[in-house]
Amino acid sequence: MATASRRWFGGRDESRRAEAQAAKDAAAAAFYALDTAQRDLRISVETIVAVDSSPAARQVVDGFAGLGRRIDEVSHAYIEAVDAHDLDRAELDGATAARAKQELDRARGELERVGRELERFAQGLQPLLDRAETQLARVAPARERAKAALRAASDALDAVRASGLRADELAARLARLAPELTLLNQGAGQHGVPETIQRAERILRDAEAVRAEAERLPERAAEMGRRLVSLRTRAQALRHRADGVVPVLSELRRRFSAACWQDLQRVPEQAARDVAQAEERLREAGTALAEQRWADVTSLITTVRALLDAVDDGVSAAQDRLARLDAVAEDPEDEVRRTRFAIRDAQRLAMEGRSVPDPRHAGPLDEAVARVDRALAGLEGRHPDYWHFLQEMEGVRAATARVVGEIRAGRASSSPM
Repeated sequence: MATASRRWFGGRDESRRAEAQAAKDAAAAAFYALDTAQRDLRISVETIVAVDSSPAARQVVDGFAGLGRRIDEVSHAYIEAVDAHDLDRAELDGATAARAKQELDRARGELERVGRELERFAQGLQPLLDRAETQLARVAPARERAKAALRAASDALDAVRASGLRADELAARLARLAPELTLLNQGAGQHGVPETIQRAERILRDAEAVRAEAERLPERAAEMGRRLVSLRTRAQALRHRADGVVPVLSELRRRFSAACWQDLQRVPEQAARDVAQAEERLREAGTALAEQRWADVTSLITTVRALLDAVDDGVSAAQDRLARLDAVAEDPEDEVRRTRFAIRDAQRLAMEGRSVPDPRHAGPLDEAVARVDRALAGLEGRHPDYWHFLQEMEGVRAATARVVGEIRAGRASSSPM
């Protein structure tokens, strides 16, 4: 009877040992599940942090840190429960096995509870994670586009150099992108997604600019050569025209008062000086072109054009002055008719829909009539100032046009929409 009793108690101990072992296995499964979920969530949090620096993202970091502390606590409790009981020990009694099961069940319950907290936390950050993953998905294509642009720019430079052009400035610009490429290759994990994408876009933009300029460089060099030839031809033509200003000034001095031509006295001297300076700049531009100093060529071409434009303006002014003075001396009334016609048109416009004109318009128009009369009277005498007369007629027409503009603007603003 005693032997049977011992067998019965031994069976119960084995049952409790088995239950404790099952509790241990369940706790271990909960522990590993929690550990796996924590690792997965850490990847999600790192993804968000790499992209987002908003307060919401900082709250995610703080929340994850708090969960990490809770996970450490329950994991430590689980490990202590496992270490406290050797379930494989032969002499393990039923009471100890029951106690081990109770502690392991409690540890498993805590692990699962924190696991549910972790799951809820993961669900809450899903919108931030979705946005972050969308941003991250842009990184690789942006990086590849930037690298492709750098390769294309390098190939374009090689082709230009093969044609005999150095393209040193473009090569220097491309070389300056190398440090940026190094930073780009370090990735978004080190520099963040927004900065990485912006860097890729800068590299893409700068490399494409280098490539485009390299591809245009042969035609640009040829075009610069053509411009220099054209400017030399123009300089020669203007030198010849400038020589013709001297007889024009002689004619002006002979036939008209000093007030009509004295502002043109220095045109021949200034034109000769500007042409000489333009020809000197053209020689410098030719040297710069031969040395492939493209920026210098462009700058010198701009300078030459400005000089030749000034010569053209001065020479044309003298010739036009003589032609206009000839015309007004022959028939001053032609200018008067043009001016009075403009005044009458303005007066008619001022009276439209009114019995009395607005003083703001009538006054300037009356003054315009008086100015015409005074200018015409000023032509009487032995040496009339025809140039002053022409300028006065232009001034009257400009003043009249301003009145017309004011009338029309006022009517437009008061008309119903």
